[in-house]
Amino acid sequence: MRSRYSAYSLGNHGDYLLKTWFPATARGLSAAALSRREREWTALEILDKSQDGDQGMVEFKAWYREGDGEPQLLHEKSVFQRMGGRWLYVGGEVDIGPA
Repeated sequence: MRSRYSAYSLGNHGDYLLKTWFPATARGLSAAALSRREREWTALEILDKSQDGDQGMVEFKAWYREGDGEPQLLHEKSVFQRMGGRWLYVGGEVDIGPA
């Protein structure tokens, strides 16, 4: 989870993001699109995490700024699946709004 946040924050790491995405939910995504740095990510807070075998969940808040400079908040409960020893992002419940 933290490495995916870093990849988004730094930009230009779309290949890594695709490699850490569950294949069935990554359809239609491209490394080029994921490499674009469209937001300035400013902070990450992990709120909760759990694991049951090869299933995992991470709840977090991430703050960012877009073109207008107003702080925004992304609150997500992400679902992960372990395959071949690697954790892959499946999807999540997302809430976005002003910080």
